[in-house]
Amino acid sequence: MTNPPSLSSGPMPERPLRILALANQKGGVGKTTTAINLGTALAAIGERVLVIDLDPQGNASTGLGIDRRSRKISTYHVLAGEASLAEAVVPTAVPRLFVAPSTMDLLGLEMEMASSADRAHRLRHVLKEVGQSGPMEGISYVLIDCPPSLNLLTINALAAADAVLVPLQCEFFALEGLSQLLRTVEQVRGALNPRLTIQGIVLTMFDPRNNLSAQVVADVRSFMGDKVYETMIPRNVRVSEAPSHGKPVLLYDLKCAGSQAYLRLASEIIQREGRLPQAA
Repeated sequence: MTNPPSLSSGPMPERPLRILALANQKGGVGKTTTAINLGTALAAIGERVLVIDLDPQGNASTGLGIDRRSRKISTYHVLAGEASLAEAVVPTAVPRLFVAPSTMDLLGLEMEMASSADRAHRLRHVLKEVGQSGPMEGISYVLIDCPPSLNLLTINALAAADAVLVPLQCEFFALEGLSQLLRTVEQVRGALNPRLTIQGIVLTMFDPRNNLSAQVVADVRSFMGDKVYETMIPRNVRVSEAPSHGKPVLLYDLKCAGSQAYLRLASEIIQREGRLPQAA
């Protein structure tokens, strides 16, 4: 695998757009943390990245330093047809990383869209704007941070995405939750989005001192094979502290184990997709 570059890496050539939905119906698995820090790591490598915050809690927006009071236009307004995606997108403190923030208004969107014929495809239509002028010009990755449930917002993300990236905590019930998500992906592929695939599974909160963590890793790798990334995200206090400062961990502490793991993960993702040459 290629070594992770530093945050000072220069821009890469423009890449074809890839849309990845970060999904897991279980909460507390590191999904939003992965959206924030993977987005930052991809931007550090030179990709131009847009994070779409689809969780009404808005933690991805907060973790990228977007104050709640400044979210005048959010993903709610975009999906409700009240604003364009370009109007919602704001830059972050990370060069080449942008976010479309969310607000609690998203909680009511499912009911508002219930009778709409395009209710499952709202986000797909919106994402057609990506690549046009303004901050979305040259975007190569869209990362969609889904809510921790399999609701209409998550279905919109899966219907719009090229692939699903699944953060999976190294805990006892990991495989049970994964099985539910895989069934949902199959249903969406059959009914809404035939191109949808599982991009990969990233094991989070790994503690090498914990025998259970090692057993979960072995079980998941046995069940999912090479769909599981080699890179694992360790349980790391700096990763947990960073959101309270409104920063990705790569800005908060670049040298910590969590930051280095996310840089390796970003390199592994784009190498798997053929966007980096294979290491010798």
